[in-house]
Amino acid sequence: MEYTVVLEVAEEGGYTARCLELPSAISEGDTKAEALENIREAIELVLEVTEEQAKVLGEITKVDVASA
Repeated sequence: MEYTVVLEVAEEGGYTARCLELPSAISEGDTKAEALENIREAIELVLEVTEEQAKVLGEITKVDVASA
């Protein structure tokens, strides 16, 4: 699955990365490549935690949404 990531130059140097579809997935890196690798890991962790939380809350189902 693809996610939209915004890369921004950080004031203190390096880059920050955030996922538009998963606002809690935020990361950083010294280079663009490092920031992208780190945001991949952040997205995976957010999805893992979300799935674990969903199991506690009740029934899990998936919905397919077509993009515009």
